Amino acid sequence: MADTSDFRNGMTFLWKDDLWEIAEFLHVKPGKGGAFVRTTLKNVKDGHEVEETFRAGAKVDEVRVERREHQYLYEDDYGLHFMDQESYEQFSMPPGQVQGREFLKEGGQVDILFRTDTEEPLRTEIPQKVELEVVETTPGVKGDTAQGGDKPATVESGATIDVPLFINEGDVVRVNTETNEYETRVSAAPTV
Repeated sequence: MADTSDFRNGMTFLWKDDLWEIAEFLHVKPGKGGAFVRTTLKNVKDGHEVEETFRAGAKVDEVRVERREHQYLYEDDYGLHFMDQESYEQFSMPPGQVQGREFLKEGGQVDILFRTDTEEPLRTEIPQKVELEVVETTPGVKGDTAQGGDKPATVESGATIDVPLFINEGDVVRVNTETNEYETRVSAAPTV
């Protein structure tokens, strides 16, 4: 058991039948009345945030969470399959627990959060920036780049993003997975 004096950013605890991580907290001691702690909590499984206030000294059940690197293998009717990089154990997760799955490509690296007391996988965290090959887009026309602008492109993971007009099929682009936006071209498609 922990209490509000143990609160720190990143601490995970069981509250209202769910796992929550402290994103921010602030101890408040008003001139009148008792002290309290104002927090921003992030749900460990689905990532949504809530504001919550705890009385000073309130008790919570702390839960230890561990981040482990895994390799994404494939997706089928049973879910998305991953392999532990150290033990080579494989398991699947339902699509709802896999954040950013539209940017996962087979063989890609992903961190998975586990509840250590039950070994339950909680959620995935993909890298903030991934490099993906453009598999489908309209061809660029000479002179289009002068005006700028964007066009839709499908990358090898299946996601569709907006890219500049000069991007062609076969180009490798860097994508920000938090904003779902194109960042830069990493390499151009080989010319035939």
